[in-house]
Amino acid sequence: MCCIYNKYEDNTCVIICLYVDDMLIFGISLEVVCETKKFIGSKYDMKNLGEAEFEHFDCKPVSTPYDPNSQLKKNREHSVAQIEYAQIIRSLMYLMNCTKPDIAYVGGRLSQYTQSPNQDHWTVVHRVLKYLKGTINYGLCFSGFPSVLEGFNDENWISDSNEMKSISGYVFNLGGSTISWKFVKQTCITQSTMEAEFIVLEKTSSKAEWLRNFLTDIPLWTRPTLSVSMRCDSQAAIAKAKSKIFN
Repeated sequence: MCCIYNKYEDNTCVIICLYVDDMLIFGISLEVVCETKKFIGSKYDMKNLGEAEFEHFDCKPVSTPYDPNSQLKKNREHSVAQIEYAQIIRSLMYLMNCTKPDIAYVGGRLSQYTQSPNQDHWTVVHRVLKYLKGTINYGLCFSGFPSVLEGFNDENWISDSNEMKSISGYVFNLGGSTISWKFVKQTCITQSTMEAEFIVLEKTSSKAEWLRNFLTDIPLWTRPTLSVSMRCDSQAAIAKAKSKIFN
């Protein structure tokens, strides 16, 4: 939990937000902020990481990171704040790869337009930042149960006329939380939903095998080999996977 310290003196105000070893200092004037940083730096080892970025402290949170009605298209005109857009995408990519699987889909979509973003792309970025503010206290919490490795996969088959390839993804849960996830655009053009589902099922199976072998090599579970449960919502893809023709 974040600790808040404030000081009011001679019509000046400085506020310190402390979370573990990270600190945010702000006040009504740059002078009082600099004096506070200098004082704390004289007492403790401190590294200045610069000003806080993106200025979304006062935004209204939203419940989802992406509006499915949004139509993201390649920008054919002049880009809007391309450098700032790239900086935000870099931060979002770090979050989605480390602790925020819930923004992996929208983060991957937005990263496709880093070279030349337009206002529509920025609108989606602002929504993601609002979502992150509302879920700032969410985390990956492990209870230890169940001890079965569960894999879930799905695909979005050519969602609009601007897409030629499907977007697929998988999530693996173990011990009560998510341990591995990935959302990517498929490398080939598929002819049907079943074909796209079969491709992501194969990719998920390969990842499941790698995870099971990895977990077998570390002393967290006793033998026998860790069980794996795979979930797929395409009956056609499941039937094809079980067919002797393809095995």
